[in-house]
Amino acid sequence: MGVYISIIIIILCILLSLRELFIPDKIKGKKMSIENFLILAIIYATVMIGFGLIYYLIGTQGYPVLIEADHNQSGTTLGRVETSLYFSAITLFSVGYGDIAPVGIGRVIAVLEALIGYTIPAAFVARTVFDRKI
Repeated sequence: MGVYISIIIIILCILLSLRELFIPDKIKGKKMSIENFLILAIIYATVMIGFGLIYYLIGTQGYPVLIEADHNQSGTTLGRVETSLYFSAITLFSVGYGDIAPVGIGRVIAVLEALIGYTIPAAFVARTVFDRKI
């Protein structure tokens, strides 16, 4: 039961982080600023770590989520966390390398993460352009 509450809290953190893209005056309509870069980096980090923890936590419940290409999955907790975070980063920033594949419910989660990964830059650019003071 505690794992599911943790997953709900992680999802809320991800949603609150993504909400930053839509708060008026949070992202300044400038060409590029350190402040805008840091906001975007924090949003990406929150989403990446959040999804990585979701993959890990669901995997600890006995559900197959990720499978490595060489089938030599790390037995240590740190190894599983590392694999989950790595897969999350690769899914968020690209289409993946193929060394780790999602299975079962992991496929649905990976699709949602990839969708978010592709929409964050579009939302960021749209927000910056629309709020630009002429």
